[in-house]
Amino acid sequence: MARGTWELHLLLLLGLGLRSQGALPPPCESQIYCYGELLHQVQMAKLYPDDKQFVDMSLSTAPDQVLQRFSELAEAHNHSIPRQQLQEFVQQHFRAVGQELQPWTPGDWKESPQLLQKIADARLRVWAGQLNQIWKKLGKQIKPEVLSQPERFSLIYSKNPFIVPGGRFVEFYYWDSYWVMEGLLLSEMAETVKGMLQNFLDLVKTYGHIPNGGRVYYLQRSQPPLLTLMMDRYVAHTNDITFLRENIETLALELNFWTVNRTISVYLGGKSYNLNRYHVPYGGPRPESYSKDADLADTLPEEDRDVLWAELKAGAESGWDFSSRWLVGGPNPNSLSSIRTSKLIPVDLNAFLCQAEELMSNFYSRLGNDAQAERYRSLRTQRMAALNALLWDEQKGAWFDYDMENGKNLEFYPSNLTPLWAGCFSDPSFVDKALKYLEDSKILTYQHGIPASLRNTGQQWDFPNAWAPLQDLVIRGLAKSSSPRTQEVAFQLAQNWIQTNFDVYSQKSAMYEKYDISNGGQPGGGGEYEVQEGFGWTNGMALMLLDRYGDRLTSGTQLTLQVPHCLVVALPLQLLLSFLPW
Repeated sequence: MARGTWELHLLLLLGLGLRSQGALPPPCESQIYCYGELLHQVQMAKLYPDDKQFVDMSLSTAPDQVLQRFSELAEAHNHSIPRQQLQEFVQQHFRAVGQELQPWTPGDWKESPQLLQKIADARLRVWAGQLNQIWKKLGKQIKPEVLSQPERFSLIYSKNPFIVPGGRFVEFYYWDSYWVMEGLLLSEMAETVKGMLQNFLDLVKTYGHIPNGGRVYYLQRSQPPLLTLMMDRYVAHTNDITFLRENIETLALELNFWTVNRTISVYLGGKSYNLNRYHVPYGGPRPESYSKDADLADTLPEEDRDVLWAELKAGAESGWDFSSRWLVGGPNPNSLSSIRTSKLIPVDLNAFLCQAEELMSNFYSRLGNDAQAERYRSLRTQRMAALNALLWDEQKGAWFDYDMENGKNLEFYPSNLTPLWAGCFSDPSFVDKALKYLEDSKILTYQHGIPASLRNTGQQWDFPNAWAPLQDLVIRGLAKSSSPRTQEVAFQLAQNWIQTNFDVYSQKSAMYEKYDISNGGQPGGGGEYEVQEGFGWTNGMALMLLDRYGDRLTSGTQLTLQVPHCLVVALPLQLLLSFLPW
């Protein structure tokens, strides 16, 4: 839709008292899935417990016809359609969620991948086999009708099948897919990974970046940029240099999106540093959380609402939707209305990009392009200098998000150690300083996992929730140390996480997106929706730890871990008894 068209449409919305877009463009061009009176009325009627349900429905007829009939209905009711009539309209013109997808069993799935032989503990070996089975449940393929009639769907067409996170998330997600791919490669499913990679590369060619997820309402925001790392892991497993050569320029295009659209300059000590942030300058509520965003905006003056909605989208782009990381420094750091994501320069985003620059340099060297290899090496050197100057804190021994209005945010987040995980640090002693930082922050006293933060705001990326990717950032970061003590702490943190996952799986026969470390490691809570099971990146992370430490990890009886601030990890007696051969 041309800019003038949607601006004209906004005049209509303003006349209806729906000043939802302000001066910013909508999240996508669809007047059904991204903005407009139909979306507003249906979502504000709260016909479904989860706003995502409506925008994931497909149309039973052409969108122009649906909009015309809705316009007639709205006129007949003076633009205040009764709930019952809205419900009937949706039932008549929309189809149930998921009909555009079909289950898919990966053709390269194997019953007994070699990974299982690495696992010494018999119970963990059986469990790993069950995790391997879950890939078949999470496989999806998009039906051809989405390609032939894309206007009837919010789903973005991808030609290759893929693995989804699970639960309400029945489409692909960008950063989730990295940990999914790591697990798939350990399950010897390289062809599935190649197909998922190709889907992402196709999206970059079409849109210039990878959307947050596989729906049109996600188009204007991305997620943590891990595509280059995905390619690196695939090539390391397969040595498929031809695939790398064919797609190296597309990898460069994706990184360029972050350079052009998400770079910000900071002046400090007489020098200028370029780093990156999450920033989504698009207006209106998030379509998949429309009523929540609209209700939250009602607590603010009208002129502040578009800024709020843009910051919420930036928080979603970060993958941490939502967290005190984006609230601290605002007028009320416990309220989501204080969100200010774009005002922060995040440690993890810049570490991911630093790692990508190193990988691109290596890729180009391998392909014989020395000029491009040197270019990316230089970009990495500049970013390392900026990380050290702006984000590193020598006294605390960690990196911290840089608040452009208030300086460093010195709160604890596992993301503070991402440069270790990404290999973007210059001094080997930084790893052992990070261990002291964890001790000083009392993080090693938590026996069920590393919390997302130490603030309990009710948001899902805060205390008491622990998430699989955040465990990875810390565990693999510490494992880079040459110190046996630091390496041992990495192992013990891995033992904690595996026992939490194993315990819950033994009780519920499911893996979850997050776990509550204050509640015995049970499935987590908070945020905008119920905890989801599945779960792609949790499966992948568990398999990664079982691969790395499988000869040592245990599911056994009570285990005391010898680390600073002694950790005690125990599985419940009823679980242990359940394994006995009665």
